[in-house]
Amino acid sequence: MTNWAVAIPVFVYLALVFGIGFIAGGLRSRKGPDFMEEYFIGSRSFGWFVLAMTLVATYVSASSYVGGPGAAYKFGLGWVFLAMIQLPTAFLTLAVLGKKFAIVGRRINAVTLNDFLRHRYENKLVVLLGAVSVLAFFVAAMSAQFIGGARLFEVITGVSYRWGLVIFALTVVIYTTVGGFRAVALTDAIQGIVMFIGGVFILFGILNTGGGMHNIIMKLKEIDPGLITPFGSGNFVAKPFILSFWVLVGFAVVGLPQSAVRCMAYKDSKSLHLGIICSTFALGFLILVMHFAGAVGQAIVPGLEVGDRVLPTMVLKIMPPVFAGLFLAGPVAAIMSTIDSQLILASAAVVKDIYLNYVNPNAERKTLSNISIAATAILGALVLLVSLNPPPLLIWINLFAFGGLEAAFLWPTILGLYWKRANASGVIASMVVGIGSFIVFNQFGIVFISPRVNAIVPAIVLSFVAMVVVSFLTPAPKKEVLDTFFKA
Repeated sequence: MTNWAVAIPVFVYLALVFGIGFIAGGLRSRKGPDFMEEYFIGSRSFGWFVLAMTLVATYVSASSYVGGPGAAYKFGLGWVFLAMIQLPTAFLTLAVLGKKFAIVGRRINAVTLNDFLRHRYENKLVVLLGAVSVLAFFVAAMSAQFIGGARLFEVITGVSYRWGLVIFALTVVIYTTVGGFRAVALTDAIQGIVMFIGGVFILFGILNTGGGMHNIIMKLKEIDPGLITPFGSGNFVAKPFILSFWVLVGFAVVGLPQSAVRCMAYKDSKSLHLGIICSTFALGFLILVMHFAGAVGQAIVPGLEVGDRVLPTMVLKIMPPVFAGLFLAGPVAAIMSTIDSQLILASAAVVKDIYLNYVNPNAERKTLSNISIAATAILGALVLLVSLNPPPLLIWINLFAFGGLEAAFLWPTILGLYWKRANASGVIASMVVGIGSFIVFNQFGIVFISPRVNAIVPAIVLSFVAMVVVSFLTPAPKKEVLDTFFKA
């Protein structure tokens, strides 16, 4: 049965972002002839707050609001400590890529990460590998977000999982299709605010309902003493797992295309510097609060069979209906902001990286507009179909997609920016070895050092070795390319 006092604020929020998409679509039509730069990167015009919020909102996803709390519900406070490894993610992304990526991006007129790879390495196979990697792993990543959004609707409104999936998916796909990157960034800014306010609400709600921190910890200890240890229930959070998790959601996120493209979208150095501070604080707060909420969940709502439902279930229990609805707009916001970013980049992989570069380089603005809108809509529909039969814990889908993207793009991006000797042959070797080893280690359960070490660790080690060795064994890049990317 639908609780309308909870559901109405969420539907109002969906209507708001839907409207922003159409407003952004109108702004896009008045932004001049460069459709690609406006649709896929918002004309590089965003200030520090929008930069910070779009980066945080893109990163904080269904994994952080649904899957992460679900894992914390199962393993306890140890998962909170593990999740905080993500604290420097925004700082690393903007500090490592921010300034140089923006300068180079403007110099070569790049609007996607694959644009950067095309100009840096001047090789069609590099771009095609990059585009295929984006499409393949973004389908997995977006399916995790669609599943998380549908599960939220299932709990919030009482509708079936599949109806929730359809409502959620249509909203995101339509406003992203119509509004492009500008709609994505503007809604991300609003969603960042909603998430932050929601985090404050749930923190106070948990402490009030649980009778204070001391009582909550005592209840967890009675249920399972492992829930309050740094290593989690069953000592799941072991040191090798911590190391690999730091690589997967800490250091290596610098290579994620959806984060990298935001380093091209800000307007000046002041926006970058303030954006680093703001995004680091906001990301740390949100990750801490959401995973803490999941970790103490067994003391507040014991006995849940599907951990992914812990956060919405808890919110409905500890908050008055209207406030619960306002809070649950937060995770809905987080998931939507991640999907829209991934969807627009997947569309860019089809339109910019494949169609415009290799099929019809002289396509007119109207043709590009129609193909971009069609590609965005079709990809959204494809992910909707993939999401119809969800697994019990979606965090593992999200982490697999993260790992695949990092294996493909981490070293081609970083070494392409900072190592002059990096060349196309090295990048091809890096991508093939990185993606191939990541999939093989996952598929066949091959152990690297310890069963708790994620496959991303050997994958990025092997991809780094492959890129360096092959780059040294093959001809160096042309002087004109190096002048473009490394001149002051």
